[in-house]
Amino acid sequence: MNERIQALAEQAGFIDRGTNHTAYMNFDHEKFAELIVRECMSNLYLHGYDDAAKCLQDIHFGIEDPV
Repeated sequence: MNERIQALAEQAGFIDRGTNHTAYMNFDHEKFAELIVRECMSNLYLHGYDDAAKCLQDIHFGIEDPV
């Protein structure tokens, strides 16, 4: 697994203990999705795509019609 994705998964409660069922016992899928969206937004802002980052933020965090 990509190191950055692994770090985000751990922040969302993923604990790899060698078996699949224990790794996901406390895993928060919604938090993981939010962390990925925030990471994407951060990269968009970093590379100058402010409008795309704002649109992603609006869509993911509650504004139904961002445009």
